Amino acid sequence: MAHSDIICCISKRFEQARESGNLLFFPSTVTKLPALGVEFQIRLCPALQKKPPIPPPDLGAIEADAGIKSDRAEQREKERHDPFCPYDPHLHLGDLQDQDGAEYVVLFNKFSVVPNHFLLVTKEFQLQSSPLMPSDLVQAYSILIAGQKAGQRYFGFYNCGEQSGASQPHKHLQFIPIEDDGPPTERLARSAHLEMADKPFSLPQLPYAHHIFRFPSNLPSSPPAKIEHTLSTAFLNLLDLVFSTIRHATEYPPGKPSYNVILTIDHMHLIPRRTHEYTFPETGETLSVNALGYAGLLLVKSEEQLKAVQSAGVGNILEAVGLTSVHEIQLGEATTEVE
Repeated sequence: MAHSDIICCISKRFEQARESGNLLFFPSTVTKLPALGVEFQIRLCPALQKKPPIPPPDLGAIEADAGIKSDRAEQREKERHDPFCPYDPHLHLGDLQDQDGAEYVVLFNKFSVVPNHFLLVTKEFQLQSSPLMPSDLVQAYSILIAGQKAGQRYFGFYNCGEQSGASQPHKHLQFIPIEDDGPPTERLARSAHLEMADKPFSLPQLPYAHHIFRFPSNLPSSPPAKIEHTLSTAFLNLLDLVFSTIRHATEYPPGKPSYNVILTIDHMHLIPRRTHEYTFPETGETLSVNALGYAGLLLVKSEEQLKAVQSAGVGNILEAVGLTSVHEIQLGEATTEVE
């Protein structure tokens, strides 16, 4: 199935799935909160208080089992309900396959706060703690290209690992529609002046560790081989910086590193994570943060939570669940290696 075929039917199919009751849409309101040189969007959705909580997946245990015996890992996953296997056919938008045979299904998010929120899911079970492969990146970017051509712009994101805010252990990327100028932190990235366009960079306004790569402006119209090479090289370079950041972090939690990925037509962002939730010191209440938070789109469930976010400060929250930036140190290390 062509990516463009999927994009063109999303709005109509979303309304059909919602009207039939197979997709649950939770209305929300957005408060804009200026911070760190950008307007963060805090989305308030009180209806989520009634949604049964989904415990974060024990990716470490599943992965440990996978290293011992694959069928045992599969059995554990079946015991923990996997909503993508089998998937609800009413949420199915289409199938995708690359030239090397990697297969994916495209599904609506069953519990949507933003209209037209959909997922790119590996057809066969893969761990959400595994890195994005070239085929994952190409399929995701091809969706963004198709959306741009159709005048329906999206951005993608991936929550990798136990501390990333991932809610399901089956590997999937997510996509939500954006305004013309993109999500808040992407606007900052787009406005950054780069001395070396082919090198990763970070934004001095943001206190937490993050690493960004800017794509060539002609990438959407480039041959498939160039798109794959550019995306794969960018991801590996950014992932290396994520691991470097973690090595500089004291008291980083044991286990496999966690991080978030944000993908737009223009940039790839990677953000290393320390923990999946922030605890408000005054109340002890927790706030789950995934890649959307680092795109500048935080989700809260109550007016009290909204006020707590405003009081704590978005930058403090994101730094607390992420890591402190050591970009300047990394630049020094890179210079030393070159010398």
